[in-house]
Amino acid sequence: MGKDISFGELWSILSRGWRTLARATLAALLLSTAVAFLIPKEYSAEAVVMTPQQAQPSLSAMAQLAGGVGSGAGLSGLSLLSGFGLRNSADLYIGILESRTIADNIIAKFDLKRVYDAEDFYVTRKRLAHNTTIKSGKDTLIRVRVDDRDPKRSADLANAYVDELSRQNSTAALTEAAQRRLFFESQLSKEKDNLADSEIAMRDTQQSTGLVAVSGQPEAMLRSVAQLRAEILGRQAQVDGMKTYVADDNPRLKMVEREISSLQSELSRLEKGSHIAGTPEVPVGQLPQAGLEYIRRYRDVKYHEALYEILAKQYEAARLDEAKAGAVVQIIDKAVVPERKSWPPRMILILATTGFAAFAASFWLLAQNNSLNSPA
Repeated sequence: MGKDISFGELWSILSRGWRTLARATLAALLLSTAVAFLIPKEYSAEAVVMTPQQAQPSLSAMAQLAGGVGSGAGLSGLSLLSGFGLRNSADLYIGILESRTIADNIIAKFDLKRVYDAEDFYVTRKRLAHNTTIKSGKDTLIRVRVDDRDPKRSADLANAYVDELSRQNSTAALTEAAQRRLFFESQLSKEKDNLADSEIAMRDTQQSTGLVAVSGQPEAMLRSVAQLRAEILGRQAQVDGMKTYVADDNPRLKMVEREISSLQSELSRLEKGSHIAGTPEVPVGQLPQAGLEYIRRYRDVKYHEALYEILAKQYEAARLDEAKAGAVVQIIDKAVVPERKSWPPRMILILATTGFAAFAASFWLLAQNNSLNSPA
């Protein structure tokens, strides 16, 4: 083939070898047709689901509704996923769909070891993965396509993937929420006991010291002492005045002196005496120590009340999250039994094989003619 061949010469060569060209093309046509119809049919079924969106944690949602400081602390599921380097939540769920757990569940459910004539789970998983395509596009919809020789089984397998995804997702969500709920439930129970103990200690302090309100009661006690002293001074001035014009054994003088004695006893009790349990009066000399003890007990009660309130909110939020049970897998398109095969494309195979055979036969004829015409 050292020189160029014109179209006329090419047509002449092919015309002389038309029988050879025809036989090769016909043989390729018959052989490719037979092979194409011997290849087993395969059917493709596809299920489309929407990427499950993680619900916002209930505690964060409640904080946002209340306008609290911690409203920005709650992270949605998507922000958590992005923190681990995932492009979007679809990557996570595709990983779940391609997990060994889901594959083994489907293999057991449909007895695929027998269907694929495989000797163990490893080979069966390989065959199932080869026949399954799981992907998501820019719309973040997840598409699960399964190829199988049985059209009904291909649809059932695609739908089984979606069912397993929903079950695994719910199980994981329930487990996480249940663990949080159980933790806060135990902490809430402990804090309830601590609060009860601090309240009992507060009651005992009130009974032992007599303080009921640390801010107002000492002021009232000091005011009572001042009033008693004023009354004693008033009575004493009255006695001094009466002694100038009555005898020492005057009944009225004796009555005022007894009143002075009674007031002095009361004043002494308030200033130096010991507190009697169950009475509101506290000796003035004991007010600093009693007030300090009262403040400590009061602080313990308030601390445990605040902690109990926080844990109660956490517990209620965990209960709400457990009730929601995780993101729901929403099915956009349920896989249906395909009406047409997806493989093999018989017409394309036949035409491609026949065309290649015709081209190969023509090339062979040209090569033969060139070898005959070349100089010895």
